[in-house]
Amino acid sequence: MSHIAITGIGVIAPGAIGVDAFRSLLRSGESAIGDVDRFDTAGLSAHRAALVRNFNPRDFIPPMKMRRMNALSRFAVSAVKLALDDRGGDPPGANTGVAIGTAFGPVQTSVDYMREYVEKGAALAPPQLFAESVANAPGSHIAIEHGLRGFNVTVTQRESSALAAAMYASAQLVKGTVRAALFGGVEEVNEMIFSVLDRIGALAHSNGAVDERSRPFDRRRNGLVLGEGAAAFTLESSPAHEPYAYISGFGMSRDTTASISDWGSDHNAVVRAMRAAIDDAGIEPSMVDAIYASANSSQRADRLEYLAIQSLFAPVPPVVATKGYFGEYAAGGALQVAAAVLAMSDQTLHASAGFERADDEMRFEPIPESRGIALDNILVNSISAGGGIVSMVLSRESK
Repeated sequence: MSHIAITGIGVIAPGAIGVDAFRSLLRSGESAIGDVDRFDTAGLSAHRAALVRNFNPRDFIPPMKMRRMNALSRFAVSAVKLALDDRGGDPPGANTGVAIGTAFGPVQTSVDYMREYVEKGAALAPPQLFAESVANAPGSHIAIEHGLRGFNVTVTQRESSALAAAMYASAQLVKGTVRAALFGGVEEVNEMIFSVLDRIGALAHSNGAVDERSRPFDRRRNGLVLGEGAAAFTLESSPAHEPYAYISGFGMSRDTTASISDWGSDHNAVVRAMRAAIDDAGIEPSMVDAIYASANSSQRADRLEYLAIQSLFAPVPPVVATKGYFGEYAAGGALQVAAAVLAMSDQTLHASAGFERADDEMRFEPIPESRGIALDNILVNSISAGGGIVSMVLSRESK
């Protein structure tokens, strides 16, 4: 595909507001996961999450507009404001598209609306809550706030939502339907999602042998840690200044052995997505300098990915697992993309968080310490429960 420039990044993340703070978080090697104090976790097996703290939406959104937005929209609109400020220069113009990914959308808003509906009746339930209960509310607010009249889509593909949104936005730019685009991902931690994932055994937990922690690729992993936040990116075909990186290829496939709520066992499906992205970028597997992995500390997902990686690559390039910093679903996978983009821009790989010991059949280990390295191409993977797989190649140079 034609190379698409990433010219701005905005981040509202656990432990970091803004791209510079996010860069510092990754360089520190310290996880942003902590105890949940937003709701009561008594009676559950999990008690920790990666929550956004010290975030004041008034710093980014006028008060009267902010009143009409739920938490999810506030995250997304603020991230876009930061991305546009980071891009600099003139505004991108009305012919700009928006593609947002979210795994679960505004679940909390739906809960709040139904509570009001049951307690007060249909006539007194706040209509604004109903308007904010749809998944595309954040994308709509973004377009309204900035007068953007290009495409406006919201993608819900679990863990792969942000990469699928990036794929759509990039395709529209290549087709020439818009002059610029915004893509990103957004997620919030709330009691309903947390409790449901805990009840089905998806969340990391203390079991007497290990404490509750995100352990991507580690042999003692026993579940993901929930995360929240937003990350947004400005995309342009003809950037006015040096971009962070270029999107050069995408691949997508489906693992048909997966159930609707779990990962499958066909690692060749992941291989197909990675291979398709590499082919789309016009490179060979040997030209991939690093992989920013999807690994989220789930038994099946992590095994699926490492089997795929060591099947396609010989030798395996450096692998980075970032979700030990900010959890899973955090920004629908967009924070993982932000980390990879910063790695390319800074020519520095980040330390993997949460890994200590590999499975016996795993033939590589994620890098333990941050290090400078020549990076021309980075592969980013996103493997979702339900079988969806998206891979993306970031490149340092345009064709």
